[in-house]
Amino acid sequence: MNLASAQINWGGRSLNVDLASPIDTSLAIKDSRFEKGASAWYVDGPRFEPVRGEGFVGKVSEGGSVNFTDVYFNPHGHGTHTECLGHITLEAESVDRQLRREPLAPLLPCLVHTVEPFEVGGDRVVLKDHLPDLSELPTALVLRTLPNSDKKKTQTWDNTNPPYLDPEFTSELVSRGVVHLLIDLPSVDKEVDGGALLSHRVFFGVPDSPRYNATITEFIYLPDTHKDGLYALNLQVASIDLDASPSRPILFPTS
Repeated sequence: MNLASAQINWGGRSLNVDLASPIDTSLAIKDSRFEKGASAWYVDGPRFEPVRGEGFVGKVSEGGSVNFTDVYFNPHGHGTHTECLGHITLEAESVDRQLRREPLAPLLPCLVHTVEPFEVGGDRVVLKDHLPDLSELPTALVLRTLPNSDKKKTQTWDNTNPPYLDPEFTSELVSRGVVHLLIDLPSVDKEVDGGALLSHRVFFGVPDSPRYNATITEFIYLPDTHKDGLYALNLQVASIDLDASPSRPILFPTS
């Protein structure tokens, strides 16, 4: 058995997966007092605090026997995260519960597709014209937006009106078979839209045709050195019982 390779099937094709060349697209949650990470949605930066009390300190450098740390962060506002339809539903749907009901395959066929949003009325929008040429798409799609500098790894997106997806573009993704959508932006929707969240609603089928197995992963980063095309995706999501949870999407080249 060659543990450095595997195969996945998509569109009648058998693809060889290079397991020896993982591409980690996640952005870590960092203690904002000491190191800057990507953030959005006007929340305070993450912080890590050693537990203290009754003669105990959870920090070895301060004389404690172990490092024992409380972490304060917002899953939507800090670092790479994966969300389910519970982000916009009255019911408290949890991405953890959804993935336990329908576990992800270890490797999913995934298309990396780069787009340069168009200027529309002062916004930068991903439109239907940006759709990939393929009539059917793999289960997963990574959407990389231009410009694509590594500033995305430390960007504070508050009050910047980031690019977003036109709901017609998002609807077409659903029609073409995309179940797992990954983007390098803080949201698929406009920063200030009055709560409409149109692309979220279209992708998750809310309220009329809920897609319980669908996920949106935001705040990824994929350098330009990795070209557009077909990859295998390993989507790792932390087991937190919320509508969104920190995640680590790993891409593997295929041939």
